[in-house]
Amino acid sequence: MRFSFLIVMTLAFFSCPDISSADDVGKWDRWESAFTASDAVPDAADVSVTLTSPSGKSFQRRTFWDGGHTWKVRFQPNELGTWKFKTTSPKNYPGLSDQTGSFQCVKNAGQTIFQKHGPVEVSDNGRYLQHADGTPFFWLADTAWNGALLSDEQDWNTYLSDRQAKHFTAIQLVTTQWRTAYQNPEGQVAYEGRDSIKIHPEFFQRLDARIDAVNQHNLLAALVMLWALGEESYTPGKLPTDQAIKLAQYIEARYGGNDVLWILGGDENYSGKRADHWKAIGQAVFGDRQHAPVTLHPQGMQWQFDAFANEKWLDLLIYQSGHGDNSGTLAWIHSGPPSQKWKQSPARPIINSEPPYEGHIAYQTKQPHTAYNVRRAAYWSLLNAPTAGVSYGAHGVWSWETKPNTPLNHGGSGLAKPWQEAIHLPGSTDMSYLAQLFTRIDWWKLRPAAEVLQSPSGKQDPAQHVSVSKSDSGDLLVAYLPVGGKVVLDMAQIPGVKKFTWFDPRTGKRTLAKAKASGEFAAPDDQDWVLLGEA
Repeated sequence: MRFSFLIVMTLAFFSCPDISSADDVGKWDRWESAFTASDAVPDAADVSVTLTSPSGKSFQRRTFWDGGHTWKVRFQPNELGTWKFKTTSPKNYPGLSDQTGSFQCVKNAGQTIFQKHGPVEVSDNGRYLQHADGTPFFWLADTAWNGALLSDEQDWNTYLSDRQAKHFTAIQLVTTQWRTAYQNPEGQVAYEGRDSIKIHPEFFQRLDARIDAVNQHNLLAALVMLWALGEESYTPGKLPTDQAIKLAQYIEARYGGNDVLWILGGDENYSGKRADHWKAIGQAVFGDRQHAPVTLHPQGMQWQFDAFANEKWLDLLIYQSGHGDNSGTLAWIHSGPPSQKWKQSPARPIINSEPPYEGHIAYQTKQPHTAYNVRRAAYWSLLNAPTAGVSYGAHGVWSWETKPNTPLNHGGSGLAKPWQEAIHLPGSTDMSYLAQLFTRIDWWKLRPAAEVLQSPSGKQDPAQHVSVSKSDSGDLLVAYLPVGGKVVLDMAQIPGVKKFTWFDPRTGKRTLAKAKASGEFAAPDDQDWVLLGEA
């Protein structure tokens, strides 16, 4: 998380109305306060809150309109003790401007991973995500774009419980209507209009409970603010820039007190004039203020981040390798831009947020992607740049189908299973094994290390590419062999490795790996295997 603190003296607000919070709030929990306008004011009224910590640090939060005359502010305090706040507005709205108060930040209950370790931010070296207390956060996201939008409370909790049990750490979802869901089950939309949008708080009031539930299941909510692909009538990313800013600022204000990661744009081509559009939005919404990590989700097999290198609000780079299965697509995953660009400055975590979805029809062969296809893409993606994480998707879950159906506006994706069946596709269990493998090692130390691999050599079928990463000190190695076979390692490159293990990505089982004197290792069979080397 990149932000600036403005150090100020603790403010005393003796001359203004005081709204002291009746309840204590835990450190890193969500604090909320409501303000009531005395008169009717515009729903886009500019009302900000300055919060002053016990040590004198100042934080700026926007309020959001919650219907009627009610405005609210949400925030995660990060210091124990007495916090003070004051509202300000350029137009001095009665009941909203110059409201002051205080609350006590106390030790939290420590029930969720976020309460124990704090919100997620970018590590100091810029290579991975971590909690506020420095604990590394391994990104394993499931894709439920439509899930929060279309589910009921019971079904959503059933889904989240399954993903939590399988060691997922994040859920990717949309926060407005978009090309695969024009509205929620009650017929509500997030906003109406184009040149001057009207935001509907009742849509977001329903969404609140779904996003809260994500965090309560120890999962980070990766929220798409403005999906960009689709017709203008239902695509928030195609709003005029000023209206896109209005909507994104509302979403950030409403959910900035949750444990989130912002996906500012979804499925966009971030080049040319479109790059200028997104830069303006990012700067207006996030700027230099404190915020959760921010990223952009591009279209498939596109890398357009060079134009954003100096955008300080952009904290990490996610990409979409997409749903193809030809040799060009496979080579792009393990040897394309992510593998070539990760050394550029400034350092940012790099994550494949949309490998092929399991069960989705492949672009070239027109066959459904198998668990193997998904597994192969996931391991390649974890090793093609400094390891930070990877996402998974199941056809039928991402679009939240309740019966066998082809997702709206996705005719080429194929018939999807209902979400209740799709959550049990075998690839999700493979991701559970993947998470268990990586979270038991110091995964954040891994860097691509093709130089360790002495064979196979020469031109290789992209489908058989062996990926290798190691720690800088040479005491940790992970190699992925997509078709088994043999590899020869330069042992001088990994002097600290004393033990080798074969890890079966289909079962999670481990067996001792014995090397020949030459550093040659032979996989147990011709299926995919992971070779793990440890001190």
